[in-house]
Amino acid sequence: MNVPSRARFLAAAAGLGAVSASPALAQSETHISVIAVPIDISAAPFFALDEGIFKKHGLDAEVSQLGNGAQVLAAVVAGKVDFGAGGTASVALAHERGLPVVMVAPSGAYSSAIRSHGLVVPADSPIRSPKDLNGKTIATAGLKTIGDVALHAWFAKNGVDAAGVKLIEMPYGTMLASLSGAKVDAADLEVPYLDMALAQGARFVANVFDAIAPEWIEGAFFCTLDYAKAHPDVVRRFGDAIAEAGVWAKNNPAEAWNILDKYTKTTTPPGRPHVVFPERLRAADIQRRSTPWRSTACCRRRSRRKSCLPPGTGD
Repeated sequence: MNVPSRARFLAAAAGLGAVSASPALAQSETHISVIAVPIDISAAPFFALDEGIFKKHGLDAEVSQLGNGAQVLAAVVAGKVDFGAGGTASVALAHERGLPVVMVAPSGAYSSAIRSHGLVVPADSPIRSPKDLNGKTIATAGLKTIGDVALHAWFAKNGVDAAGVKLIEMPYGTMLASLSGAKVDAADLEVPYLDMALAQGARFVANVFDAIAPEWIEGAFFCTLDYAKAHPDVVRRFGDAIAEAGVWAKNNPAEAWNILDKYTKTTTPPGRPHVVFPERLRAADIQRRSTPWRSTACCRRRSRRKSCLPPGTGD
C-alpha cells in the first residue's frame, strides 16, 4: 500500500480549507445534497436532517448513504453530490493527487477514551495476539482509507507482516455476516456496527486507531473547490449546521443514537458515548496531539482571529 508519509499527509491536510463560524441567514432554503457513511463519526448530517437543523440554517438537504469514504469521494468529485464525508487520509490523498477537493468541516474525532472503533474476531477464534493475524484475512470498510492507514500502522507497531495479511473491502453490515460465517478471520469495525458485532459474540482484539495517536480528527466533510468558490455562503451555513448537529448530539446522546440506529438498522446499547464532534476544523487538530480537545470557546476565539475558509471563498 502506498501510504503518504506523516509529514506529507499533514501538509496536504493543512492545505485544505475549513469553515469559520457565521450566523445563520434568514433567506429562502438552498437545496444541497450530502452523502456519508452511516457511522457515528459521520452521522451529523443525519442528526441535522431529522432535527431540522439544516432547515434552521436555510438548507433543504438531501442526505444519502454509501459504503465507504472512497466511494463518497468519487461521488463528490464526479459532481453527483455537493458535500461528502470521508476519512482525512482519503481526502488528503485526493488533494495530493490534484483532485480539487477542500475540507469544510470536521465530521468526528477519534479518542482512545471512547471505544468507537476496533478489530474483532469470532468468539472461538484462535487469534489471541497481533502476530496471530499473520496469514489471515481481515475485512475493512475501504482500502487506502484512514482505516487502512491505521491497520498498517498497527501492524508495524506489533510485528505483523502486512504483506502476509489479506485485506478485503466490504460494507460494515456485510462484515458482520462474513465474520459470523467464518468468511473472514477478523473485521475492522466502527460504531454502531462494532457494538452489534460484540453483542453477537465477537471478541475485541485491539483499538488499531491508537497506532496513529490517542486523539485525532478521523474524518471531515468536503466539497469541490469550484463549489466552495461558487457558493461560499452555502459552505458557511453547511459548516454551521454540522457544528450545531454535533453539539445537539453531545447534549442528546440517546436521541442521536436512535436516529443513527434508524438509518443503520442497528441497536445501540444504552449509555453508549458518542465520538467527539469538534465544532470547527483546524489543521492543528489533524496532527498528533497529547492534550485534550480545545474548548468551544477557544475554537470560536481562534476563528475570529483568523479565517479558516477554503481558498477563494472570502471571509
